[in-house]
Amino acid sequence: MREILDIQKQLLPDLVDTMKKRYTILHHIMVSGLVGRRTLALSVGATERVLRAEVDFLKEQGLIEVEASGMRISGAGRELLERLEPLVKDLFGLAELEERIRSHFGLKQVIIVPGDSDVSPHTKKELGRAGASVLRKLVGEDETIAVTGGSTMAEVAYHLTPATPMKGCWFVPARGGLGESVELQANTIASTMAKKAGGRYRLLHVPDHLGEEAYQSLMQDSHIAEIIAFIRGARIVVHGIGEAMVMARRRKVDPETTESLRRDGALAEAFGYYFDRDGNILHKMPTIGLRIEDIHSMDHVIGIAGGKSKGESIASVLKHGHEDVLVTDEAAAWEVVNRLLS
Repeated sequence: MREILDIQKQLLPDLVDTMKKRYTILHHIMVSGLVGRRTLALSVGATERVLRAEVDFLKEQGLIEVEASGMRISGAGRELLERLEPLVKDLFGLAELEERIRSHFGLKQVIIVPGDSDVSPHTKKELGRAGASVLRKLVGEDETIAVTGGSTMAEVAYHLTPATPMKGCWFVPARGGLGESVELQANTIASTMAKKAGGRYRLLHVPDHLGEEAYQSLMQDSHIAEIIAFIRGARIVVHGIGEAMVMARRRKVDPETTESLRRDGALAEAFGYYFDRDGNILHKMPTIGLRIEDIHSMDHVIGIAGGKSKGESIASVLKHGHEDVLVTDEAAAWEVVNRLLS
């Protein structure tokens, strides 16, 4: 089938473009569950007039069902998407991009989903689905899995489903609370993952940002110390990657440190560590949870982040050299390649 697709790209490029467009629309409908035409048009970047024609076609083919409240995928449509899955990477030209990034940074695996998370909520959902799939494949029995917070990690949690190896696993937060929306904190995401996967969880009820005196005091508490030891025994970590200045604002870093980070060229934040363009650590927040040495010794370090705006940040963390798997989107991947590999 791949040979046929290559021939179509050469002789019938318009046909391939139409396939991509209809695949994208159908996939958006599947991930959304039930979606209205206007919302779908905004998500796929099409006018309502153009979308109406495509929706009519998909309905005629029996691939979607149209109701008063919106559109949903049919059983035939879901089956078609499953059959197309092996060809999607080639259809969107992502397989070569995955290999280029994987080999450059020495990763075990790179997974790229179509789209740009900065502008498409659908793409962020797809990142979550892909991240959940990777985790299910890598996890063994009775593993301890550490997770960070953030909206992308929340999508990963949403897409987890009960699986035999995961039912005996522990899910733990990689660090304390961020002081933002409760649903995006690592504690919440760890508990959600455990419930969705049929596993167990432990929580860390301490603030994310601590002064040195508070940090030392908490570490003397036997209960806190026992949970920290449990978290640091994790063999898998699933984490997001943030833009340095954005995360400094979210974590209410003091102005002097923020200016120092800016002056030193901080581009990325992960695990409370700030990295420069070359992957060097510029600053560590005094937080309770995983340390960089814990992450370096883990079996699987899975980074999940997308959006064109995060391209440089993703490359910065990859250059630190301790990621195993990257799950990202097309826009971020091209930013990595165009800005940092060319």
